[in-house]
Amino acid sequence: MSPSHQAPGGRGVPGTRPPGEHDVGGQAFRDEEEYPSPVPAGPPRRITWRKLVPVPLALAAILALTYLWITGVHLDSIARNSLDDGNVRLRVWQHIRLTAVSTFWVLVIAIPLGIALTRRRLRRGAPVVTAVANVGQATPAIGLLALLVIWLGIGPSTAIIGMVIYAVLPVLSNTVAGLRSIDPTLVEAARGIGMSGVGVLAKVELPLAVPLILAGVRTALVLNVGTATLATFGGGGGLGDLITSGIQTQRMPVLVLGSVLTVVLALLVDWMASLVEVSLTPRGLEAP
Repeated sequence: MSPSHQAPGGRGVPGTRPPGEHDVGGQAFRDEEEYPSPVPAGPPRRITWRKLVPVPLALAAILALTYLWITGVHLDSIARNSLDDGNVRLRVWQHIRLTAVSTFWVLVIAIPLGIALTRRRLRRGAPVVTAVANVGQATPAIGLLALLVIWLGIGPSTAIIGMVIYAVLPVLSNTVAGLRSIDPTLVEAARGIGMSGVGVLAKVELPLAVPLILAGVRTALVLNVGTATLATFGGGGGLGDLITSGIQTQRMPVLVLGSVLTVVLALLVDWMASLVEVSLTPRGLEAP
């Protein structure tokens, strides 16, 4: 049997070649178009329905049940005055504004300071700065706010300053820890290929430190939501006004509504921060 009538390797019978295979100079070739290579699967989605759906549904259910309860319970004139005329909406907006502004200043202060404390010139000052920030958080929040009121007077700005001092430590310490945990050989390799100090920081160090930094930001956000309830003692408003009003007037519906809204807002902020954390964490650095 001649080679032109044999299957590959000299085995088989004439006319039994697989589809798309033919001889060229006695060698078997296969048409690639007949059997295209499988398309590689894309990376798995980071944000799945399990991260998106359960928490909002649970919070919506809590709010719905609270609304049904508050509309069905008897409210006297004192409780009604605390809840009517858009007062609840105003307190919620004040609480959100206090949390957003204080968190913004925490990020502006803590992240650049944490980066600076990991540079060679300021590295020795990191323990001192961290200790000072730790004193701010170790001080009871109500005591810190009282001292600031004595010093700066009553107003939203005083409450925001107290919230910033109280929440700066998680972001600062996590920024320092994230940058220090990077393998030095990666930094040296980046410098070896000619990257500048700013380029190494922006393209190597910060992306690798992002998970820890975002975890600190998430902690600071939740701390600020809770600390904002104390802003009422400094004239800052917020949901703390409803809570203290319910306690002082002994009106349980007002107290329960203020407390439930604070808890729901804290859980909502934590859920939103978790989505941002998952989205911004580089692939390969996600927690298992």
